[in-house]
Amino acid sequence: MRIAHVLALCTLASVGTAAGAQEIDWKKIAGRRSSWRRPHAGDGRSRAGRTSRWYVACLIALAALSFAMDRPLAQAPEPLLLQLEGKIPLGDVSGRIDHMAIDLPRRRLFVAELGNDSVAVVDIDERKVQHVITGLKQPQGLGYVPSNDTLFVANAGDGSVRLFRGADYAESGSIDLGEDADNIRVDAASNRVFVGYGSGGLAEIDPATNGKVLDLPLPAHPEGFQLARSVRRIFVNLPKARMIAVIDRFAGKQVASWPVDNESFFPMALDEQSGRILVAFRNPARLGVFSMQDGSNIATFDACGDSDDLFVDAKRHRIYQSCGDGHLDVFEVDGDAYRRSAHIQTISGARTALFVPEIDRLFVAARGNPGEPAAIWIFRPTP
Repeated sequence: MRIAHVLALCTLASVGTAAGAQEIDWKKIAGRRSSWRRPHAGDGRSRAGRTSRWYVACLIALAALSFAMDRPLAQAPEPLLLQLEGKIPLGDVSGRIDHMAIDLPRRRLFVAELGNDSVAVVDIDERKVQHVITGLKQPQGLGYVPSNDTLFVANAGDGSVRLFRGADYAESGSIDLGEDADNIRVDAASNRVFVGYGSGGLAEIDPATNGKVLDLPLPAHPEGFQLARSVRRIFVNLPKARMIAVIDRFAGKQVASWPVDNESFFPMALDEQSGRILVAFRNPARLGVFSMQDGSNIATFDACGDSDDLFVDAKRHRIYQSCGDGHLDVFEVDGDAYRRSAHIQTISGARTALFVPEIDRLFVAARGNPGEPAAIWIFRPTP
């Protein structure tokens, strides 16, 4: 029976409650031949009770029918914005896993296994570890340079940047930066490699000679930093100095510092289409959006905790954030509005990731946990 029919019957029942009114013949309403009778004296109370009960029953039926029709829509699951495609086991790896890099021509993913003093070389097509580079000192940052087919590995333990050939992963050189070599960024357009290190420095390396060509001094240890293509500047998170430093690459010096009222911000990403800098805070767990022009704060909102990597999906106008609290956050961007559209569970300690737009995949480094060995989780953005 349709909702409209039930509603009509309920309405007829309600009008039949007037004292002295003709009794509704339900058989006649249903289409069967019948007749009505004049009510007897004293029938009003029982008739009103019967009709009231009919009316309540009708309303209950109407509500149940409406719920039944709406229920499939309410229970239909929303499509995940990041679909887990699979997991690549890393083998006997314990402790912290840090950053990643990729060799696109060979489709090899490099994984800094800081706790194991090693770097795993993962074949993403075969979904297996192809090789392991050992004998490192707490590797943190990685960068693959196509121009000379070399993997750069920054080591926190001894401050060195060690170089390995892409063909066979044989060591081909080393650059001493003193202490705490950390994040690496590769600028393929200018054929330069930048490494954050020590108590305040950014080293510029020429891959043609594998030598350091410039030291950019900073007031504190650099954490996340990014190279802007549109304005030829470098933006650097300096949490201990409570600022974002701006470096002019042509002048080779810091030209601005934008104060940040927090000292727990580490990863950074650039949305150059919108002219914005994205910075993840750990305490409290927030995501901040700043102008690339003057550092003014555009928005700040809640995010997952213990984040160490942050990426912009320019194609879909999204932000992906990996967090050590065991979640991936997905934010959708609409002008100045940022909406968290997914909060996807991963595993505790999985705070580093790598988004590769060329193959449209997000790789998440999941450290070993009880019952869950260390692995690379592969996510495919949708739609």
